[in-house]
Amino acid sequence: MTHRLNSRRMPAFLASLLLAAMMAPALAQPVPAPGASPRIDAIKKSGALRVGVLSNSPWLVENTGGGAGEAWDGPAWLLAKEYARLLGVKLDPVLVSHETKVPVLASNQVDMSITPLAATPERLKVVDFVLYSNTSVCLFGRADNPKIAAAKSVDDLNQPDVTIAYFIGGGEENWVKERFPKAKLRGVTSSGAAAPVEEIMAKRADAAPINRVPWVALAKKVKGLAALPKENNCQGSMEKANPVGLAIDKNQTVYLDWLRAVAKQMEPKLAADEQRVVGSMK
Repeated sequence: MTHRLNSRRMPAFLASLLLAAMMAPALAQPVPAPGASPRIDAIKKSGALRVGVLSNSPWLVENTGGGAGEAWDGPAWLLAKEYARLLGVKLDPVLVSHETKVPVLASNQVDMSITPLAATPERLKVVDFVLYSNTSVCLFGRADNPKIAAAKSVDDLNQPDVTIAYFIGGGEENWVKERFPKAKLRGVTSSGAAAPVEEIMAKRADAAPINRVPWVALAKKVKGLAALPKENNCQGSMEKANPVGLAIDKNQTVYLDWLRAVAKQMEPKLAADEQRVVGSMK
């Protein structure tokens, strides 16, 4: 039985078709055609996407408990699984070390290194990045410290009456010296902890820097602390921010463009998965 479209509904019907057509390219990221990317052709021929893995929470976490579930977790793994799905191949994790996680790309031992890497100037000279997150720093102190309670932003800690502790030789030392030229700085020997929390609790310092990721676990473990920036428990901090992502070998333009396009489409899922892992940290 044939039905006619109601003329009054025709504009809405055409509009929906137009919207669907406009959205279609954004919803689908086709794999480059055969011959366009030697790397993609090789991956599909082998039937496996080889990815370098090394745990780096919250982006890539190894499941060391055994039992049910996948061996790896986190947004880096989620993104790698999507690449493998689109390519129609299996995902093959290859264990790497801190020393080999970048060299394995040039030696063609993996197709990409998904162990999360900060996009430093040195690394940008030898690999290309697909960026999907960032690493950054928070400043924390005792919540009952009037200087911390009154501070509305990190800038408010750059005062002569504020003492900021840092680990000598640590990654934040030079940044602290540049970021807080007016504050009193207190360099201490590293205790192996994520930050000089002892200086804060003993009231020898008002504030100290800590990476935004371990801050979540520290705040759960040590009660009575507060961090800046305050928004989203400091997870949106852009202090000492450095982009993070996966890496591939240089000179693979078509492959790189496709990887970046897929990652761009998955941004909301990757961000949500990162927050899930951060929230589960103890």
